[in-house]
Amino acid sequence: MTTLKSWIVASLLLVSVNSASVDETFLSTLRSPRSFYAQASPSRNKTCVALSHNDPLTDDASNILSAIEDCNNGGHVIFADKLTYTIASPLNLTNLNAVDLDIQGTLSFTDNITYWVDNAFDLVYQNATSFFALGGQDVHVYGAGEVHGNGQTWWDAYPGNKKLKRPVLFAVVGLDGGSVSQIKLRNSPFWHNIVMESKNVIYSGLDFFSTSNNGNFEKNTDGWDIYRSDNILIENSTITNGDDCVSFKPNSTNVLVQNLYCNGTHGISVGSLGQYPERVDYVENILVRNITMENSSEGARIKVWPDAYSEKSEALTGGGGRGLVRNVTYDGMRLTNVDYGITITQCYGQDDEEECFKHPSKLNITDVTFRNIRGRTNRVFSPIVGHLVCSSPYTCSGILAEDVDIRTINGSNLVTCRNLDTESLGGLNCTEWSKGYNPA
Repeated sequence: MTTLKSWIVASLLLVSVNSASVDETFLSTLRSPRSFYAQASPSRNKTCVALSHNDPLTDDASNILSAIEDCNNGGHVIFADKLTYTIASPLNLTNLNAVDLDIQGTLSFTDNITYWVDNAFDLVYQNATSFFALGGQDVHVYGAGEVHGNGQTWWDAYPGNKKLKRPVLFAVVGLDGGSVSQIKLRNSPFWHNIVMESKNVIYSGLDFFSTSNNGNFEKNTDGWDIYRSDNILIENSTITNGDDCVSFKPNSTNVLVQNLYCNGTHGISVGSLGQYPERVDYVENILVRNITMENSSEGARIKVWPDAYSEKSEALTGGGGRGLVRNVTYDGMRLTNVDYGITITQCYGQDDEEECFKHPSKLNITDVTFRNIRGRTNRVFSPIVGHLVCSSPYTCSGILAEDVDIRTINGSNLVTCRNLDTESLGGLNCTEWSKGYNPA
């Protein structure tokens, strides 16, 4: 049946038949089953099949825009199975309404660095740009297909230009109500996802894989970065990458992250926050639960800049920003081969902690719980398994640890605890000795 369906769709595309000239009842049979998260939205009453040249040299962006425009406001757009849609120019998809995007084939963004540096959408945060921006309301993306960023070219270029602006692979910008599910994201040049200035968005059942085939590390390939967004759900997904599995960037509120497998990541992180002196950053009401974390630099992490200019890297500098982290809970995390199991630092970007303590962070951390976290760390910081260090006794409060059992492969369970109340840390084996925060 799948083969027949693919042949039918390919035949339609070859003769350039659009949905207006084909019976809607027939076209609707080509749709993927609607995502569970889309079913609460009204049924889509029109089907459009995006045309593809199915070759790596010809830009299909105009075909994609045409199909989406035709089916906006109540339609269902199909990206056909077994076809590749080459995208060589940016897609502005920020005015969508009541539409399903059904990715059955492959969307492949070209690796023309010179072009994208000049033409990608600038997201005006931490050097991030994007190939496309998807926004509007009641938009659902699903299917068994793939979105490919051809990241290897970008990773190879990065060591020679640390300020290179690399595109986010999947950018949701200004979306109110919608979901992204079932699809695969491959070889992202930069972050896999940004959720920006959006609310009421669900991500479920996704599969990310970005690893370099040479010595040029897949740098900054975060799974999700949430920025200025509210009421976000991320669940039931698998992530293999080279940076944060999930990162709660400034002004992320009311977020649930659950049932993830994170491999090769930098953990699930609040921050970094307080990078820009002129801004107020806050992250509130975050619940992270049932996470498997393997081969990673961190497990559960909160990272904040001090109140002094600091250089994390040539492309990442800052410090002095104000704000608040409040009501963050990590509940249920299984650790295998991580550097640190739990981390709080207010010295991000400043390797000398004593120097950092002279400039306590203006961004306070309060009401944080690490619960039901267990597993094994590696030798990187052995015999220390965690790093809970605030820049002043007055900048952290309400830090709790319950049922935490993290040990090195040799059985040690020391945790660096500085400038916070150790009585609330649930029996952690605290020590003043520090090997510093993880610069990863």
